[in-house]
Amino acid sequence: MTRKVTKAVFPVAGLGTRFLPATKSIPKEILTLVDRPLIQYAIDEARAAGITEFIFVTSRGKAALEDYFDDAPELEASLKAKKKTAILEELEKTNMPSGAIAYVRQRKALGLGHAVWCARRMIGDEPFAVILTDDVIAADKPCLAQMIEAYEENPGNYVAAMEVPSSKISAYGVLDCEPVTPNTVKVKGMVEKPPAEEAPSNLAVIGRYILTPEILKHIDDAIASKTTGAGGEYQLTDSIAQEIDAGNPVYGFRFKGQRYDCGTKAGFLQATVAFGLARDDLRDEFAEYLADAIGMQSAAE
Repeated sequence: MTRKVTKAVFPVAGLGTRFLPATKSIPKEILTLVDRPLIQYAIDEARAAGITEFIFVTSRGKAALEDYFDDAPELEASLKAKKKTAILEELEKTNMPSGAIAYVRQRKALGLGHAVWCARRMIGDEPFAVILTDDVIAADKPCLAQMIEAYEENPGNYVAAMEVPSSKISAYGVLDCEPVTPNTVKVKGMVEKPPAEEAPSNLAVIGRYILTPEILKHIDDAIASKTTGAGGEYQLTDSIAQEIDAGNPVYGFRFKGQRYDCGTKAGFLQATVAFGLARDDLRDEFAEYLADAIGMQSAAE
């Protein structure tokens, strides 16, 4: 019987240097996309996929991230007194039940594999998801929910994958794969940031994973032997590649939806525009402004 995926790991220990000076005092995951922080989009996606245990891998300076999911009694009382029901309902969505979120520290930035390994005692011997908050995905059915459905039909390790143009392929981990279903490929190998002419496909890995607990054993072995990968870090992709070498199934999943790379300033701005235009309460005014701004820019050129 396939074990259900109920735990998700959120590696949020990064310094967010691309967004300095803002991230000097604000965790990157708290930066707001329209009116919700990036971490809220990730949590909402996980909840919609049936995740009930949330494991944050944090570092120094992340107190605001922890406080965000706590109760705010004074604020809630003020909203109730002013009968601001709609805002209060939105605020209540940010509260998490006691014990639902656990926090572990990653003392040094030693790679994504190391960050996941830091959560090993909370993961135990269960399958688990990993969500990278930089990747925000707009989809009718949340990306992780799509992946869990595929996992329950055909168990194994899963990585979310999307097609990218050759001009950008060298920025991603790329799959060497063969098709299984219209949405799923069997992964034969993974190449980290290859030159376009050497890429085995145009399918790139993005920040959603469903992993079996065997992955943790591979990371544990690498750390014990101090066998690092690219950049002198413990890479999650290296441990996934070991699963392939061991003959265990690894699949790439072509999700349905639009992914925005909110780890870059350009991607963050693109997501802001897309999510702003998708809001009924903002669309008309925002679209009018964008049209005027584009018109003024064209006239100036």
